[in-house]
Amino acid sequence: MKFNEEGLLPPKDYELTLNELRASILVKGSQNENPWDMKWRLFLVNQLEILAEQLWVVGINQIYIDGSFVEDKAHPNDIDGYFECELMDLASGELERKLNALDPYKVWTWDSSSRKPYRGFTKKQLPMWHRYRVELYPHFGQPSGIRDEHGNQQQFPAAFRKTRDSYLPKGIVKIIQ
Repeated sequence: MKFNEEGLLPPKDYELTLNELRASILVKGSQNENPWDMKWRLFLVNQLEILAEQLWVVGINQIYIDGSFVEDKAHPNDIDGYFECELMDLASGELERKLNALDPYKVWTWDSSSRKPYRGFTKKQLPMWHRYRVELYPHFGQPSGIRDEHGNQQQFPAAFRKTRDSYLPKGIVKIIQ
C-alpha cells in the first residue's frame, strides 16, 4: 500500500486488521520528506480499536475508515468512518443501547443535539469524537449528507471513496478482525 501522486490511497478497499493498520504506511508514514506524526496516528488507531471492538461484540463486522487519516497528511485531526447496520436496530435504539452498555463513557449517539464545540474547531463534534477522536456513523442505505460533484446526495460508501473537494476516487480501509 502506498499513496499516489495526489497523496491518496489508490481506489480500492484495503482490508486490514488493527495490527496490520498499525504496521502500515498510514501509521508509519511514507518515505517522503514531510514530517509524520506517527505517535498521534498510533494513538488514533488505539482509540479506533476500542470502538471497533465494541461494534464487533454487538455483531457489526463491516467497519470502514476514511478521512485525512487515510491520506498523506502528517497530522490528521481524527479518524472518520462508517459501519453497516440494520435500520431497525438503529431506529429502535437497540444498537445505541447495546453499544453504550459496553462503553464506559456512553459515547454512542448521532443525535445532533449531543454535538458540542471544541476549541479551535468550527464544527460541533459528537461525544465519541470528544472522547476518542473517532467518528463512526451508522449506514443502512441512507444518504450521508455529503453531496457529489453534481449536487446529488451520496450514501456513505460512495461519499467516503472520493475526496470532498476535488471528487477524486480514493481508497478506503475496511477494518477486519
